[in-house]
Amino acid sequence: MKQHVSVPFMLLSILFNVCLITANLLETKLIDIGGITVTAGLLVFPISYIINDCISEVWGYRKARLIIWTGFLMNFFVAALGTIAVWMPAAPFWQGEAHFNFVFGMAPRIVAASLSAFLVGSLLNAYVMSRMKRLNRGKYFSLRAIVSTVAGETADSCIFFPIAFGGVIGREEMLQLMLVQIVLKSIYEIIVLPVTIQVVKAIKRMEGTDVYDEHISYKFWKINDL
Repeated sequence: MKQHVSVPFMLLSILFNVCLITANLLETKLIDIGGITVTAGLLVFPISYIINDCISEVWGYRKARLIIWTGFLMNFFVAALGTIAVWMPAAPFWQGEAHFNFVFGMAPRIVAASLSAFLVGSLLNAYVMSRMKRLNRGKYFSLRAIVSTVAGETADSCIFFPIAFGGVIGREEMLQLMLVQIVLKSIYEIIVLPVTIQVVKAIKRMEGTDVYDEHISYKFWKINDL
């Protein structure tokens, strides 16, 4: 049977991947927000969770699982190419090698932490959205968007920081960083929630669909189950 690609789904999928790759590149800079130090990736990474919510709400968990895995693979692809580029000898007249290596020469444990945390956190976010939608019969979108984000961001931080910084920073500092990231990203979600709601409503009208995940498999590796 011939399958048609939804333009809104395709555009959201592209934006999802771009946000993830951009967030990883921005992670190399620390910024100050009201006296709180966070990574610049905070500016864009929560957008991926908002897109995750939109896709889970409109097209269901199976489509969300697909774009999560594509995001994981694209991030791995960029990280691998960046590592290869760092290893290659620079032209003798080029003066930007140190800066390039700083951005793309992430330590293997940082890459492993980032990819693992993203995969688990995003899949958990989509799972919570899906199950809560079935439980509440499609009501309370705002509640499930916030709860799923908190669940996903908590899992993300609990995986990323111990793998990336275990043995490098103290336990108290690590817990503080984790808490700040979870709180700020969740606040981000709440602030833009009115926009998310309108986007979801618009897409549902355009697509004429509102999927409820009945009798599906939540196994994370079943990418071909669409």
